[in-house]
Amino acid sequence: MSLDESIVTGTHLSEEAIKNYIIEITKKVFSTMVMLDTTEDYPLKEPVTHFHATVTSMVGLAGSYTGIVSVHCPVSLATKITSNMLGIEVTEMCDDVNDAMGEIANMLGGDMKHLLSKGGMDIHLSIPTVIFGAEYTLDFVSDKQSLAIPFFCDNDRFLVSVKLHKE
Repeated sequence: MSLDESIVTGTHLSEEAIKNYIIEITKKVFSTMVMLDTTEDYPLKEPVTHFHATVTSMVGLAGSYTGIVSVHCPVSLATKITSNMLGIEVTEMCDDVNDAMGEIANMLGGDMKHLLSKGGMDIHLSIPTVIFGAEYTLDFVSDKQSLAIPFFCDNDRFLVSVKLHKE
């Protein structure tokens, strides 16, 4: 799994620098907005396409670069994230979890937008989409032209994935 060469050429950044940026922004969002520390578990050994009892939040990028920034985490972590963000105890899936996870994807997507575009005016973010299910499959996560970085937060493992194309 790696990014298309046009992404590396267009951004004037190495793939390693882009990976490090994703790690940095994920740690920043989690430490400042969720008050949780994360540790990356890179590299991902095998693509992950099948999810079990997971919440996936994602935002689309459209413009000079197109793609998807997504966060995939177990329900237990999604409720912990929501509890920390809202300052209330959340123990099960609800609209608050959808909103909180959508906001996490939105923040990461906004940071990616600024990395890809000076000033961010030629790239637009979609409204966040959140998927929750006992079992589901997402094919775009295993695309050869994407990055997927696993993280640990407490005892939970989650995944941040970025799929990009240069228009």
